[in-house]
Formats: sequence, C-alpha cells, structure tokens
Amino acid sequence: MSSTSSRTLALATVTALALVSASACGTSSDASDQDSGGTVKLDVNGQPPKTQAFERELFDRHVARFEKANPDIDIVPHEGFMDPKTFNAKLAGGKLEDVFYVYFTDTRSLIEKKQAADITEAVKDMPRRGDIQDPLMKIFQDDQGRQYGLPTSNYSMGLVYNRALFEKAGLDPDKAPKTWADVRTAAKKIAGLGDNNVGYADFSKNNQGGWHFTAELYSRGGRIAEESGGKWKAAFNTAEGKATLQDLHDMRWKDDSMGSKQLLQVEDVQRMMGSGKLGMYIAAADNITVIAKQFGGKYADYALAPVPDAKATLLGGEGYMFNPKASPATIKAGVKWVQWRYLNPDLIEKNVADYAKAKLPVGIPMPTVPDVFEGSVRDRVEKAKQDKANMPTGNYQAFMDSAPHVPGVIEPPRAQEVYAVLDNVMQAVLTKKDADIDALLDSAEDKVDSLYDAS
Repeated sequence: MSSTSSRTLALATVTALALVSASACGTSSDASDQDSGGTVKLDVNGQPPKTQAFERELFDRHVARFEKANPDIDIVPHEGFMDPKTFNAKLAGGKLEDVFYVYFTDTRSLIEKKQAADITEAVKDMPRRGDIQDPLMKIFQDDQGRQYGLPTSNYSMGLVYNRALFEKAGLDPDKAPKTWADVRTAAKKIAGLGDNNVGYADFSKNNQGGWHFTAELYSRGGRIAEESGGKWKAAFNTAEGKATLQDLHDMRWKDDSMGSKQLLQVEDVQRMMGSGKLGMYIAAADNITVIAKQFGGKYADYALAPVPDAKATLLGGEGYMFNPKASPATIKAGVKWVQWRYLNPDLIEKNVADYAKAKLPVGIPMPTVPDVFEGSVRDRVEKAKQDKANMPTGNYQAFMDSAPHVPGVIEPPRAQEVYAVLDNVMQAVLTKKDADIDALLDSAEDKVDSLYDAS
C-alpha cells in the first residue's frame, strides 16, 4: 500500500507518516534561491505538528543547529509530509517544497514523470554515502542509475507474537516459528487454550487483505507482479500464491485457529493483541508501540521475529526527493540538510539520548534509529540504541539479526488497486469454507492484468 489509506492509518499512529501537507510554500528558482547575501533559502517539509510537542521541539532545534553550522542556508520548515492528492497541483502551481517527503512506492512514478530533480552530482561526495544500504539507494534511481532522492527510514515486515500467550500454550517464547508450518502448529496450540484465544489473525478489508497477502507471498519467495518488456503482469497465481491461501484456509477451517470473526483490519488485530487474546500476526515493529500505547498491552509481552520462511520480506519506507525546478545550489543545500538531519550517525546517537531522556520508547527496531545503514555504521547506531534502551531489546534481536540477510521487496505498481482485487480473495478464503482457491486466483490474475494493461 505504499502506506495506503488503511495501512497509513496504522503507521501514522506511531510515526506520523500520513499527515497532510499544511501551508503552501514557494519553490526555489535559479533567480531566487539565493538572496543578495548569498544565502540559499530552502523550503522543506517533514516538520512535526504542534500536537507532537517533543518531536516538534527536537526538529526545530535541529533546524537551528544546522543553520548555525551552515550560515549560508536558511531552512524554511513546513508541517506535514506528502499528500498524493495535492502533489500535482502544488508542483504545477509552484508551491511544492524544495525538499519533499515521499514513500518508497512513489519514487518510480515521480522519476518517470520527471517530477523530481536529478541529484546524482550532488550526492557524489555526500558524507556517509557508502554506508547507506545500496538497495535502498536504488529505490531512488532510474534505469541508468541516476539518483533522484535519498532514503531516510525503512521498515520491513516480521512476525509479531505474544510471549505470554506462547508460554501459556506451552511454547518457548524465545523460539519463534521459523516456517509457515511452524506458525500453523503454534497457532493450533494457542487456540487450543480456549477462552476465545486466537492463534493467528489476518486482515481482509480496506485493501489491507491484499497488502498482507503480498507480505505473506513475499515471505515464501513469490511475487505479486513482474515486469517484462516494460509491461507489468500479475505473478501471484503460482504455487507460492496457492500455498499462502491454502494455509490460511486450513488454519481457519480445519484447525479453527484463526477465530470465527473475520473481515478484520489492523485496528481490530492490534486490539486483539493488546487484550492478550491473540498469538501472532504479520506486522512491522511500530505495531508494538501502538499495541502498548493504545490497546493496553505491555511491551515485555511482545516480540518481533523474522517473517516465516524468510525468503523475502515486504519493505516499505520513506525518503526525500527534490523539486525538479530547484537550482543546483538549492539541490546541493537540500542534500546537505537531508544527510545531516536523517543520515547522520552522530545526530542519531544524540536523538537516541534525547528520546531516552524524555522517556520515549528506545530499543524497538523503528525510528529514532532508522535501519538504513550497513556494516560498521549500522553496528554503531544499533549499539547506541542498545545502550539507551528502555524497551526489552532481546524480544526483537532475532528480527534485527536476520534483517541484513532477508531480501526486501517493495510493493507492486498500482499497489492500492491490486490490493483491492486481492482483498476479495482473502475475504473468500477466510469466510467461505468451500472457497475455490484456483478459481479465485485465476479471476484475480485477469483483473490485475487488466489494470496493468490499462496503465
């Protein structure tokens, strides 16, 4: 979903990824990006709203520090992030910020439509360029390897599970299920406790069913779509696709380990987990904070493991791109700001300390420690998190240890429309005992191919 409507709501609870851009702002041009004193005026978005008092104060403090160290750059911050509904109008009307936030799934389209500036030259000598995970950098590149933006944070899916419920069911909470067969076995034991306990839950409405089918299919090594000759085609009507649905069907109808209530979405499942009645579901790390803060869960009760089978994981995240009308001086200043603010291990270490001092969660594998680095720098920022952790980091260690070795795959093109088609498949499997999986996949394949043919 690129963080589509429904999924964005879940992520926004913790990371505020889906705030609508606030006030209009001007863009730079060759004639106006510098005042008479040689100062570059740089409009940027990503400033947290006033309702997030700590995050807003920290952001504004960073702006002041950056400007003091770079007196030739004047940062003009704007609340909010990217609103796809207004993006084109802002760009056409000259109101798009010089540096603007994007989801990973938007980068390809923006590059193809020439709605983002080529920053290749500006990043050649960027500090820490070689320490950023290359697959994340490639998300912001065209087919020729030209760079059009920078990744600043990412997440990947794992298996969230309830350690307390595992123990109650006689399962080892330090040994999460490693395969989908293991998930099925564990789910059956948890459901066997009775008292309305559910072993495994899944989404099936508001495009979230298609999103989760994608995550589960990726974990088995399958794909939703493949490109050939410049055209996309559905790729989920395969042995992996059938196995994904067959396991869900069997857990629901043969094992009775998914409960009778279906047509669930993320808030329903988070509520179940917070109540202590759910054993497992597929999610990103930020869900743990939501479960604890909004649904009464205890951090110590929850763990995050790699996705079952772990042949690949659904990858999402965000970064910043640059106004295609921006001058070279503006782009250079923008790259300096993004690197300093988001890709700077020195500042990340300071952020970790600030969050810990404010008694905000530190230790869960999510911002403030973005998992965008590799090698020694990744080790360094992880150590900073461990040193200041106020969360049970051991509960997430298996996920963190596996992260560099599990390939990340972003969402398919036209993800929301594809997910809407696949929602119907998930709903049928989870609500109809006699669901014909082959027929469901055949029909969905035809519909998705038609979507791509119309592109």
